[in-house]
Amino acid sequence: MDKIEKELLKLSSKERAQVREILEKILRKDVRGLELKKLKARKDIFRVRKGSIRIIYRDNNGAISILAIERRNDNMYKW
Repeated sequence: MDKIEKELLKLSSKERAQVREILEKILRKDVRGLELKKLKARKDIFRVRKGSIRIIYRDNNGAISILAIERRNDNMYKW
Protein backbone atom coordinates (compact mmCIF):
# COMPACT_ATOMS: atom_id res chain seq x y z
CA MET A 1 0.00 0.00 0.00
CA ASP A 2 1.48 3.34 -1.00
CA LYS A 3 1.42 6.62 0.91
CA ILE A 4 -1.58 8.03 -0.99
CA GLU A 5 -3.72 4.97 -0.24
CA LYS A 6 -2.80 5.16 3.46
CA GLU A 7 -3.78 8.82 3.61
CA LEU A 8 -7.11 8.09 1.92
CA LEU A 9 -7.89 5.46 4.55
CA LYS A 10 -7.47 8.09 7.28
CA LEU A 11 -10.24 10.23 5.76
CA SER A 12 -13.95 9.86 6.39
CA SER A 13 -16.12 8.47 3.60
CA LYS A 14 -17.45 11.97 2.89
CA GLU A 15 -13.89 13.35 2.61
CA ARG A 16 -12.85 10.44 0.36
CA ALA A 17 -15.76 11.22 -1.97
CA GLN A 18 -14.69 14.87 -2.09
CA VAL A 19 -11.08 13.89 -2.83
CA ARG A 20 -12.20 11.47 -5.56
CA GLU A 21 -14.25 14.24 -7.20
CA ILE A 22 -11.29 16.65 -7.05
CA LEU A 23 -8.89 14.06 -8.48
CA GLU A 24 -11.26 13.40 -11.37
CA LYS A 25 -11.37 17.13 -12.13
CA ILE A 26 -7.57 17.38 -11.98
CA LEU A 27 -7.15 14.43 -14.34
CA ARG A 28 -9.67 15.96 -16.78
CA LYS A 29 -7.78 19.26 -16.47
CA ASP A 30 -11.05 20.93 -15.46
CA VAL A 31 -9.87 22.87 -12.40
CA ARG A 32 -12.56 25.55 -12.53
CA GLY A 33 -14.19 25.93 -9.15
CA LEU A 34 -11.26 24.37 -7.28
CA GLU A 35 -9.23 26.33 -4.76
CA LEU A 36 -6.00 25.88 -6.71
CA LYS A 37 -2.65 27.48 -5.97
CA LYS A 38 0.75 27.07 -7.62
CA LEU A 39 3.42 26.49 -4.98
CA LYS A 40 6.12 29.16 -4.94
CA ALA A 41 9.35 27.23 -5.29
CA ARG A 42 8.24 25.05 -8.22
CA LYS A 43 6.58 25.90 -11.50
CA ASP A 44 4.95 22.48 -11.91
CA ILE A 45 3.59 21.74 -8.40
CA PHE A 46 0.11 22.79 -7.33
CA ARG A 47 -2.08 22.59 -4.23
CA VAL A 48 -5.84 22.13 -4.12
CA ARG A 49 -7.56 22.93 -0.85
CA LYS A 50 -10.94 21.57 0.24
CA GLY A 51 -11.62 22.42 3.88
CA SER A 52 -8.75 20.98 5.89
CA ILE A 53 -7.75 18.55 3.11
CA ARG A 54 -4.81 19.41 0.85
CA ILE A 55 -3.99 17.65 -2.40
CA ILE A 56 -0.52 18.34 -3.77
CA TYR A 57 0.15 17.35 -7.35
CA ARG A 58 2.65 17.83 -10.16
CA ASP A 59 1.61 18.69 -13.71
CA ASN A 60 4.64 17.80 -15.81
CA ASN A 61 3.56 18.81 -19.33
CA GLY A 62 0.21 17.08 -18.95
CA ALA A 63 1.44 14.09 -16.92
CA ILE A 64 -0.30 14.37 -13.53
CA SER A 65 1.38 12.88 -10.43
CA ILE A 66 -0.32 13.01 -7.03
CA LEU A 67 2.34 13.80 -4.43
CA ALA A 68 0.29 14.04 -1.23
CA ILE A 69 -3.23 13.96 0.16
CA GLU A 70 -3.24 15.11 3.77
CA ARG A 71 -5.02 17.13 6.38
CA ARG A 72 -3.54 20.57 6.97
CA ASN A 73 -1.05 20.69 9.82
CA ASP A 74 2.42 22.06 10.55
CA ASN A 75 4.19 19.18 8.75
CA MET A 76 2.03 19.23 5.62
CA TYR A 77 4.57 20.58 3.14
CA LYS A 78 7.60 18.58 4.35
CA TRP A 79 7.51 15.80 1.75
